[in-house]
Amino acid sequence: MTVRTRGRGAPGRAAPRVDPFTLEIIKNTLVAIGDEMFVALQRTSMSTIIYEVLDYATGLTDGRGQLITQGNGVTLFLGTLSHAVQYTLEKFKDDLHPGDIIVTNDPYTGGGTHLSDVSLVMPVFYDGEIVAFVANKAHWTEVGGKDPGSWTTDATEVYQEGLQFPCVKLFVKGEPLASVVDLIRANVRLPAMTLGDMWAGVAALRVGDRRFKDLCDKYGIRTVKQAIQKLLDDGDALTRLELRALPKGVFEAEDFIDDDGIGNGPFPVRVRVTVSDDEFHCDFTGTHGQVPGPVNCTHTALVSGVRAIYLSITNPGNPVNDGAFRSLRITCPPRTVFSAERPSPVSTYWETMLYVADLIWKAMAPVVPERLTAGHFLSVCGTIVAGLHPESGDLFLLVEPLAGGWGAGRRKDGENGLVCVGDGETFMIPIEVTETRYGVMVDQYTYHTDAGGAGTFRGGKGLIRDYRITADEAYLTTTFGRHKFLPWGMAGGEPGSPNYVKIMHKNGREAVFGKTARYRLLKGEVARLVTGTGGGYGPPFARPPEAVAEDVRNGYITADQALSDYGVKVDPASGAVVEVRRKPVPVS
Repeated sequence: MTVRTRGRGAPGRAAPRVDPFTLEIIKNTLVAIGDEMFVALQRTSMSTIIYEVLDYATGLTDGRGQLITQGNGVTLFLGTLSHAVQYTLEKFKDDLHPGDIIVTNDPYTGGGTHLSDVSLVMPVFYDGEIVAFVANKAHWTEVGGKDPGSWTTDATEVYQEGLQFPCVKLFVKGEPLASVVDLIRANVRLPAMTLGDMWAGVAALRVGDRRFKDLCDKYGIRTVKQAIQKLLDDGDALTRLELRALPKGVFEAEDFIDDDGIGNGPFPVRVRVTVSDDEFHCDFTGTHGQVPGPVNCTHTALVSGVRAIYLSITNPGNPVNDGAFRSLRITCPPRTVFSAERPSPVSTYWETMLYVADLIWKAMAPVVPERLTAGHFLSVCGTIVAGLHPESGDLFLLVEPLAGGWGAGRRKDGENGLVCVGDGETFMIPIEVTETRYGVMVDQYTYHTDAGGAGTFRGGKGLIRDYRITADEAYLTTTFGRHKFLPWGMAGGEPGSPNYVKIMHKNGREAVFGKTARYRLLKGEVARLVTGTGGGYGPPFARPPEAVAEDVRNGYITADQALSDYGVKVDPASGAVVEVRRKPVPVS
């Protein structure tokens, strides 16, 4: 057994066998490189949606574009980086050089999702050979288009949604293409922020490039390639072990997307999941066709949505790489709301992409309840507030997701105030940053006490966040899905509650909606952003009275809800159980 610890190795010799300890060290180093790239991008970016929210991903692929490792803020970016790299290889083939950086956000062919999510790709050369690619994908706050913040709910074609980068070179041999940089600067509302995010992405790529070459210097490229292959093979093997333990059969689910933002809908969506010992097959045949409004998602987003839930069902602790998805197969007809084609608008694609994951979740939850809970609030609840800052007079753009309630599980209550499955490891912008950088005050930030999600185990609570406008005027754009079709309960649990926005005008008029574009607000008016409670698990009357009383004491439900939903009368002053008005229901 030969262990190579330094040097590039002699050319032309057969690759030596490498002990498993060295391979494991290299595997973990590859993961660490992805993590270091992730931190580098966060620490150098200009947009709060990147450095506070973490709406981005970084990763490495091998020389063929197979994902090796990925560091995610946004869970549903799984798979997008490898698509971007593969598109780069197809387009440029033999026209890649050390220091080249490619930019793409093409939703239809370039591994894109919507135009605000911009991918940067850089080949890693070693001894004259492309041995890997480093890549990242980040939400740039501004990429132009008809509306501030670039995404909107009333676009009718992709050309309205911002700049399109159809896999073009941004850097050539280490030098930026001034013409492309100038084009970006001239087409975005906040060029310093957008170009700052671009340079942050470049910095992260250069960190990954340097670290990967260091790894090759230390162990030799042949050994590193062996470790990469083992990483991919292990991903496949570990996933298949879990796949074989799943119940076998055909599992189906359907649901409805509320609307497309311009008055059409609802839209039926369906999945048929077939599980065998060797394959997890998701078939979306029967899903509604692509729609006029911007809730469409494309094939890349579809794949990422399926991958995220497949990983959670099989082996969520497994390092993310393409090997983990060799046993996954996806079928979807073209030109559906899950597989839209140019020039369909896609700027709020996440509302539909989330249904991809949620449909599989809904189909599989009854047979793997130890892994999957009842339905959650689902939507990103994306929000834009745009206006002129009351102190500086400059344009401000508040762009953020919101957190909400998750569904209850077989032996647990749902999580309160957690971002949706698509957002993964992201956060909301801190109140202090919101009030300092943007023309709003946060009047209220609290749990939402509503009647949704009753069960033996209750759904997690959503949130209320009130934005009071301090600028002379501001414009609100929101996309709150699951406004009409509620988070689903399990095993007798009640459905959750809807997401919605409530506007309180100075004249006393109120408006309630799920989606809006450029809604005008005046100084002193309030936008109340409300996220839903997750679905409950098990019959509500089986919840122990003391647990109901504890919920009242914690402010999760009211005393009236305790009585109506659970048959438990609670003294609102003391929080003590006064009377139980129900017949006990055994917990299964």
